[in-house]
Amino acid sequence: MSERKVLNKYYPPDFDPSKIPKLKLPKDRQYVVRLMAPFNMRCKTCGEYIYKGKKFNARKETVQNELYMGLPIFRFYIKCTRCLAEITFKTDPENTDYAMEHGATRNFQAEKLIEEEEKRVQKEREDEELNNPMKVLENRTKDSKMEMEVLENLQELKELNQRQAQVDFEGMIDQYREMERREREREKDEDEQETKEMLDRALVKRLRDSDSDEESDGENNSSSSSMQPETSSTDKPTDILTTVKLVDTQGATVGGAKRAKVESWERSVGTLGGRGALGSLVVRKKPASFTKPNPVTPSVTPKSPTDSKAHAADTITSKPITTQNGPSSLSLLGAYSDSDSNDSE
Repeated sequence: MSERKVLNKYYPPDFDPSKIPKLKLPKDRQYVVRLMAPFNMRCKTCGEYIYKGKKFNARKETVQNELYMGLPIFRFYIKCTRCLAEITFKTDPENTDYAMEHGATRNFQAEKLIEEEEKRVQKEREDEELNNPMKVLENRTKDSKMEMEVLENLQELKELNQRQAQVDFEGMIDQYREMERREREREKDEDEQETKEMLDRALVKRLRDSDSDEESDGENNSSSSSMQPETSSTDKPTDILTTVKLVDTQGATVGGAKRAKVESWERSVGTLGGRGALGSLVVRKKPASFTKPNPVTPSVTPKSPTDSKAHAADTITSKPITTQNGPSSLSLLGAYSDSDSNDSE
């Protein structure tokens, strides 16, 4: 398939351009073109404003019997965007512009109208002075008088400016800047003072808190030193094992932090593996030299092994229980456990 857009066309050998028929088109025929409004305009029918640059599908034709230096003039037909009324304008090559013709009025044309009025007045004056020398003299007199009035007005403006020049604007500006500087310094000093007060209040509060903490620590130390080993009340029967006070070989009480650590360890693992806890469970009997006969219980000689065991259990329960570290609730618990085991045997 041959290409659609080619630069060189194929002409057969027997091509004769004179045999091509020529179309006879009318000179005033119209073309549909796409253009933009060349100026701001207002429709006379509905008053709709059409701004410059609005796009239209316009009809274009050549104006008959109108030429400017051999250049043709074109006319354009557009329709109002609101009422669809027909608006026409044509080119103006003399002023390199467009001229409004029918259907609308052109906006923002005051400057152009003034220029046209000045040109018209200047042309009329030149036509009058052409054949009338007295008119030339009158016009010169008017011009000289107008010039003198302009000079007088200019002198008055200069005097007014000199009167206003006596005011020291630089001094006023410097004074205003000085006031602004003082205001900034005052605000800065206030900010610094406020920051200093806040820091002082924070320091005083911190000192008070530290003093109160020291006092509370002193009270806690004094209370802990004055405390004696006691049995704490517990909710569960087995919690009694964790309330035993640990005593070292010299008899001094272990510190609060270490005691808390040991108690947490005993809760998780148990106290059966510790020697200190087991030491309180051991019941030691007093030597025979220090043992006193019980005045209440009479001495009876057991006749059988069973009676001897019961008598021994009663003797153990009747004797005061002593431990290495002093009497405690765990020692009593050990005594009760021993008696039960003896009875079971």
